[in-house]
Amino acid sequence: MKILGIDPAMRNTGYGLIESNGQVHRFIECGVIKNPPKISQTACLLKITEEFKEIILKHEPDEVAVEGIIYVQNFQTAIAMGAARAAALIACASCLLPIYEYAPRKVKASVTGMGQAGKGQVGFMIRALLKMSQTPPPDAADALAVALTHSMNQKGILKPLRIG
Repeated sequence: MKILGIDPAMRNTGYGLIESNGQVHRFIECGVIKNPPKISQTACLLKITEEFKEIILKHEPDEVAVEGIIYVQNFQTAIAMGAARAAALIACASCLLPIYEYAPRKVKASVTGMGQAGKGQVGFMIRALLKMSQTPPPDAADALAVALTHSMNQKGILKPLRIG
């Protein structure tokens, strides 16, 4: 099964693709959709949506796993993160892909054994688990961690996130 993992953010949305049977995982691709600070939020959302549609058309994933919203103290940051997340999810939902959501602590615990692991620890473990030659950028590593979490939790108890 091909899994697309997403770590949503307005300026740096991470994505990662793996192929997995639940026990053996193979790295396919990862990256970061970067939006410069000078472009509008509307332009950022459009770029996120368009780039995810291209990634989906190129790789044809079977399922999508997205990191859930984290607690933020600033409501403007929360709104921007939610909008970026929505842009990515709309792209996936428009391609009729099932979408699953994982809490950030669950993702970190799945790949590092600690729910409060730092980005460096997550990147190190992703590199080791996927036998990568280099540590991916932090946002891409987080997205790969989400995809791995999904692949390791396939026991028939998860329900897709409902859109609409």
